[in-house]
Amino acid sequence: MLREIVENKKREVEAAKIQIPFAELEAMVAQEDPPRNFFAAVTRHATKSHMAVIAEIKRKSPSAGYFRPDYAGDAFDPEDIAQRYHRGGAAAISCVTDETHFDGRLEFIRRIKSVTPLAVLRKDYLVDPWQVWESRAHGADAILLIAECLPEGTMIDMLILAHRLGMTTLLEVHTEESLLRVRQYASFPHPGYGMLGINNRDLTTMRVDVGHTLRLLPHVADPSILVSEAGVTTYADLQRLRKDGVRIALVGEHLMRQEDPGAALKHLLTGR
Repeated sequence: MLREIVENKKREVEAAKIQIPFAELEAMVAQEDPPRNFFAAVTRHATKSHMAVIAEIKRKSPSAGYFRPDYAGDAFDPEDIAQRYHRGGAAAISCVTDETHFDGRLEFIRRIKSVTPLAVLRKDYLVDPWQVWESRAHGADAILLIAECLPEGTMIDMLILAHRLGMTTLLEVHTEESLLRVRQYASFPHPGYGMLGINNRDLTTMRVDVGHTLRLLPHVADPSILVSEAGVTTYADLQRLRKDGVRIALVGEHLMRQEDPGAALKHLLTGR
């Protein structure tokens, strides 16, 4: 599925390049306000006694479909969810923008930022440096780069470009092999702009296990910038991560399945 998504994304990007010439995209970026500091916002919340949660806005997944019936169609309201997350204690927001497989929208980023002061990560399959420019042009403060989707050279170019544009990068891995290959780039090209994510979903079985982060933890040089992604559903899950020194988690599907995602986030953070 990942290979299929990446190949489709490459075709989408080539079509988008024709529709929006680079000069126009560069001009759009020049008109944007400076990015909100995603890295500082998240790490500030991550202390020995407190977990930082990056709360995700996404309406469906390829395997599960829409998480709630009311997420289908124009009734989906990312502004309301973002405000609920802010009240619930989110350190930052992740916004899924892939349209084909997740029914996301790039426009959601600006809509979210219009109603909340939180920094916003664009979560998508970025395969070309052009998408880094596109992300900033649409207001993204941070981007996700998936190691399994990128050749090393392209990944390095995108890390440098993101830093040049003032954005934080979350470099995500799924496997131990990928982690060992890219861990040296977790804070590249400059500390304070890069984070490392371990996705707990096994791409071959699609099973999710929070313990995956803990098993790979010995290979992580700086746990203070490590984000455990997927599989967190309870306060106990967060405490299990925190006990071993992981203080940041990205949580999406569990929260988006609830009637009030913000109240669910508050419960997740406090156990109450």
